[in-house]
Amino acid sequence: MGFETLRAPQLEGFGNFADVLRDEAFWDSLGFSLRFGTLTAVLEVALGLFLAVFLAPILQRHAWLLAILTLPMMVAPAMMGLMYRLVLHEFVGPVPHYLLAWFGTSPAFLAPGNVFWTVVVIEVLQWTPFTLLLFHLAYGSISGEIREAARMDGAKGWWMFRRVEFPMMLPTFGVALAIRFIDGVRVFDNIYVLTGAGAGGSTMSLPIYIYTSFFRGGNIGAALAASVLFALASFLILALAWRFAQRRPA
Repeated sequence: MGFETLRAPQLEGFGNFADVLRDEAFWDSLGFSLRFGTLTAVLEVALGLFLAVFLAPILQRHAWLLAILTLPMMVAPAMMGLMYRLVLHEFVGPVPHYLLAWFGTSPAFLAPGNVFWTVVVIEVLQWTPFTLLLFHLAYGSISGEIREAARMDGAKGWWMFRRVEFPMMLPTFGVALAIRFIDGVRVFDNIYVLTGAGAGGSTMSLPIYIYTSFFRGGNIGAALAASVLFALASFLILALAWRFAQRRPA
């Protein structure tokens, strides 16, 4: 493969892209990233929307609570991964210790069979506050006159949310979903600190694949080709999200 070293490059045209597309590890890492990004984005957007609507009356009276609720996303992802690595450690972690003491058993959170759901939960706990903040702002920006007109027409409760409020929040919904999906697909630091590529590559995301190809495997051509493919895919997703955000409810 070309670009074996930075001092002695070899021009291979699209050969590096062909090699990457034939690499099974690339497709495995892409599959992990897509599953992880989709699942975390859906959970974060759903939870953020629910919390924004459910907590709206409380946050309206006590705006300072929003600062507390958004604290998790202020922590660096690498630090979050390190914290959970200690908290969930099978031998010294407090969570396995208390589960074992109270229930007589404790799952191995970082074992290959459980680690995917562990990193999903960690990601959701950290970044749901971001979607909560977006939806809180969008929900609060809906005109009171629109709500009053809907009430005069008999709208209330779930019908009000489904037919009036949610359609007006659709642009925010699309942008939040796209941003969290892209962030989920490009996840690196917290997973790398927590588990690395995992046993048998069980937690190898696409950025971790690029990192290991470049810095550990010395496969610079593959790393650069994978990076370009990843950038193009991210741009396409962002463009689709932008078009969705331009839509206005009828």
